[in-house]
Order: sequence, then C-alpha cells, then structure tokens
Amino acid sequence: MWKPLGRVELEDIIEEAECAMGQSTKLFWDRIKIPPAKWQLSPWGDEGEGFWVVALVGSHCVYFNDIEEGFNISQYEEFGRIQDYRCNQTDLHDCICGFRATFFLQSE
Repeated sequence: MWKPLGRVELEDIIEEAECAMGQSTKLFWDRIKIPPAKWQLSPWGDEGEGFWVVALVGSHCVYFNDIEEGFNISQYEEFGRIQDYRCNQTDLHDCICGFRATFFLQSE
C-alpha cells in the first residue's frame, strides 16, 4: 500500500544527494534549494496532500514524486501549484546536475 513520503525521509534523501554533489553542482543547489514544501498537483498529488517541492529557479520547480519515487522538474505559474505531472524516477543528484546543465544552456 502506497504511503506519502514524510519530511524526515525526504530530508534524508536530500542530505545523501548533497554528499554526492561536486562543488559546482553544490553551489548551484545551494542557490536554488528551498525548505521542502508541499505543493498541489491535482489529481495525482491529492491523496498525499501534494508533492514536496525542494528547489525553485525562475518559473521552474524541482519536486519529489513519491508515487514514482523520483525527482522531477516542472514549470509553475502560481506559487504552490505544480503545472505538469512528471513520473521520472531520477535521484536528486542527477536531477540537479541535468537541471543545472539545461539552465545554463538556456541562460546563455
């Protein structure tokens, strides 16, 4: 039976990922991370009262889909509401590395 991920478990996942980050990725992460907060994404996130958002860059958020057990990137138009459901099973380290590469390519 599925059970939503708790804050303590999420913080453990984040701490493990931070230990695996290289210096430049960690600097990027430190600039974009936020205290984990539940954001809405209906109907998928309704049962777990939303998904944990852990980072913001511009109009994008990084969130943990605890149904699929992976980190995802989505746009958002309204603070507190994730725009797009993603079902990647990416760990935080790889998600942030990919996001960092994409972010810097788009900003050039």
